[in-house]
Amino acid sequence: MAPSVLPQPAVTTDSPDAETYTASNGCPVFNPRASQRLGVNGPLLLQDFHLIDLLAHFDRERIPERVVHAKGAGAYGEFEVTDDISDLTSAEFLSEVGKKTKIFTRFSTVGGEKASPDTARDPRGFAIKLYTDEGILDWVFNNTPVFFLRDPSKFPLFIHTQKRDPQTNLKDATAFWDYLSTNQESIHQVMTLFSDRGTPYGYRFMHGWSGHTYKFTKEDGSYVYVQITIKSDQGIKNFTNDEAIKMAGENPDFATEDLFEAIARGDNPSWTAYVQTMTPEQAADFRWSIFDLTKVWPKSQFPLRRFGRLTLNRNPQNYFAEVEQAAFSPGHTVPGIEPSADPVLQSRLFSYNDTHRHRLGVNYLQIPVNCPLKAYNPFERDGAMRVDGNYGATPNYQSSVMPMHYRKVPTNELHEEWVGRALDFSFEVTELDFEQPRALWQVLGRTKGQQENLIYNVASHLKNADSRVQKQTAEMFSRVDRSLGERILALTLKMAKQ
Repeated sequence: MAPSVLPQPAVTTDSPDAETYTASNGCPVFNPRASQRLGVNGPLLLQDFHLIDLLAHFDRERIPERVVHAKGAGAYGEFEVTDDISDLTSAEFLSEVGKKTKIFTRFSTVGGEKASPDTARDPRGFAIKLYTDEGILDWVFNNTPVFFLRDPSKFPLFIHTQKRDPQTNLKDATAFWDYLSTNQESIHQVMTLFSDRGTPYGYRFMHGWSGHTYKFTKEDGSYVYVQITIKSDQGIKNFTNDEAIKMAGENPDFATEDLFEAIARGDNPSWTAYVQTMTPEQAADFRWSIFDLTKVWPKSQFPLRRFGRLTLNRNPQNYFAEVEQAAFSPGHTVPGIEPSADPVLQSRLFSYNDTHRHRLGVNYLQIPVNCPLKAYNPFERDGAMRVDGNYGATPNYQSSVMPMHYRKVPTNELHEEWVGRALDFSFEVTELDFEQPRALWQVLGRTKGQQENLIYNVASHLKNADSRVQKQTAEMFSRVDRSLGERILALTLKMAKQ
């Protein structure tokens, strides 16, 4: 029989500052690596609370990853008003030059899983949570000014084609390009994505855009439509296609590491915020719908107006608690800022909060990184993981015994009155959808090698699609510029044979 040996603690210390290790209920545990069993070789005991609790918690450590924007990094900082725009909005956090608001920002890729490389060719999420005195304001932006679609019902279908095939569980270039080439309003975003801007050199060297149209409102109920641009003070820096692929193999977490280490050494990244404005009257007479997410507002007509700077200066202490559990929503607004009738934005107002309730639970706004500075809503009670006082004895209805103060928020009755019949509506693709991509093609031609890089980047991916979709996609690019489509197809066929 083997000699009896007393279990020893895994780590010993004489430091008076060392914490005493306990089970989850606070009971001290002498050796976390030991398990209770019958004798030296006998079965384990169900009464070993520490072991059972440890395993049960371990089995539940992973929460569902985000269906999009799964891979990301974040940091804290501040937003400072640099220029007076009180003539545009009554938002309190924008009320005076020099006013600062604490923020948390999360950057992310869009289509990949949590383990995907940071340098993948993909749009980047640029989400900013502002902890204002009037509630949480989330700017859920991207690093591109446009998107692939303007009809929200297409979004789940589009994302499916960018994910994995239901049979093979592999990425499918045919599905990828088949969707894009048969929904050609995507061409503006496709050309942006397959330029070198689709593989930014980390998160510090890229701009951010609202993409959607929002409204800045004032106390008298008047408003202007706005789009917001956030420009990197570090400048723009991109990988080429081959550099991005190489870095994906060498360091798939390049952007995450770059952001963390820059802040850790005090090289705090910053961005300058600008707003474009359009009156309701201008919107009514504009050439296209200002709720079209596939187009930008011309700066010549609607110039950029500077109003603030955001700086990131503090890294999270725990990734899961502060970055993985961060929950952003365009529905989180404050007085002075409102959503517009943009249909994709309208759908996001529901979708984002719904996914947080699925992923994190109905009380996700109690998670510290998501908490507003102050909130009082005793009508929303109970639910899984309620960790505050649940409003105590406060009535959970509109009570005359314990009345509340209600603050009136201005509305836009004078300018917005919607009348119409319910109908099935989707935007049609017209020649107008190719004007801005055509202009982008010309802009790329002003920098040596950028047009060639776009052709190479598309062909490098398109070569894996079937021949019918290759031709179909080339025809889409030919609507931008005939030579562009011809050169893409020629290079695609050549690379497919190699």
